[in-house]
Amino acid sequence: MLFMIHCVDKADSAAIRQDNRDAHLAYLNDHRDKIHAAGPLLADDQGGGPAGSLLLMEFPDQASAEAFAEGDPYNKAGLFARVEIKPWKQVLP
Repeated sequence: MLFMIHCVDKADSAAIRQDNRDAHLAYLNDHRDKIHAAGPLLADDQGGGPAGSLLLMEFPDQASAEAFAEGDPYNKAGLFARVEIKPWKQVLP
């Protein structure tokens, strides 16, 4: 089942994101087989800089998606103000 993982960065957290970027990317690469799409969300008011993350990933259940999100180095470092996880159904393409 596909899940949407929507993460919103805390205000003034660019240094946390930068300091943990390599670990975050390594974590994603370790789970590459589950990724449908992934990337940063951009904020217009920050000149297009990162403001969060959006991942569409395959997991057997909600608990597995939650465990993945909890293990993300960005989350462990306290980057996110909130994380929302919802089942997602692809319709197009």
